[in-house]
Amino acid sequence: MKRGLVSQQNMFKKATAQNEAAVKASYIVAEEIAKSTRSFNEGEFIKKIMLKVCDQVCPEKKQAFSNVSLSRNTIAERICDLATNLHDQLMEKGKDFVSFSLAVDESTDASDTAQLSVFIRGVDSKMCVTEELLGFKSMHGTTTGTDIFEEVCKCVTEINLPWDKLVGLTTDGAPAMSGKKNGLVGRMREKMREENCAGELSVYHCIIHQESLCAKALKMEHVMTTVTQVVNFIRAKGLNHREFKSFLEEFGSEHTDVPYHTEVRWLSRGKVLNRFFELREEICQFLQSKGKDTAELQEQKFMCELAFLSDIASHLDALNLQLQGRGRIITKMYSSVKAFKAKLC
Repeated sequence: MKRGLVSQQNMFKKATAQNEAAVKASYIVAEEIAKSTRSFNEGEFIKKIMLKVCDQVCPEKKQAFSNVSLSRNTIAERICDLATNLHDQLMEKGKDFVSFSLAVDESTDASDTAQLSVFIRGVDSKMCVTEELLGFKSMHGTTTGTDIFEEVCKCVTEINLPWDKLVGLTTDGAPAMSGKKNGLVGRMREKMREENCAGELSVYHCIIHQESLCAKALKMEHVMTTVTQVVNFIRAKGLNHREFKSFLEEFGSEHTDVPYHTEVRWLSRGKVLNRFFELREEICQFLQSKGKDTAELQEQKFMCELAFLSDIASHLDALNLQLQGRGRIITKMYSSVKAFKAKLC
């Protein structure tokens, strides 16, 4: 009877361990799907691939792989669980914050919906820095300073952060953000006064936005306008786009297409200019075949300006990448900008 009982217990433990491993694997796959912003249906496709690989590599383990649940609903639940867990972790860390700062940015997506992102950086008494996305809110109505302020307040309230520990606010410099009365900055300072906060709120203009604005001071709009018009002519119509790609293929070009330029994407300008310059001969020939005037594109002055702008845009993109990412300290970012200015001289 004892031997039978031990055998049953061992069987139960083994099944539990296998089940735990399958659940953990399911969470790992869900996390990767979420990070890569892929469809939740990808889980079922991944499972099919896993089982086929298992048939060839370790067929005896097929049942273990079959136990991993990767259906669409399961992936959705797993991602919600992960998000909740991250939120709980941030709340727990927030209790130990000595001070924290916020970074707020608002932009419009492809469906013309305003998306507000709020990032937090907090530090505890042991100088451990926590940097996380605090909230991502869709704003379907107006995006005034009051609207943005209300959404930011919700984010701060949701994780029970005290207002007297807020020391810094970084914005993109838009009037709705930086307005001293009705903007986000003005409303935040008013809120801190209402909460009887002793400290002063330090406000910064996002250094990446500053760098992007400074780049627009180049008197090269006529070059960028011409490039954008040509790219739009090629890409806007399906027939032109297909013919251009076929033309490049017949020409034996190293590149197969020219990308769009979008203002909202930081690095698109440099990529478009570089690709345009590399394909300048092919583009001229394609436009001539379409009966378009290419006199301006063949002028030596225009080509020199295009080459100059392409180079400068490449250097600006390199600087932009140095300013992005997690764990960036403002002193290092400022040093990167100073070094870039010295190199320009």
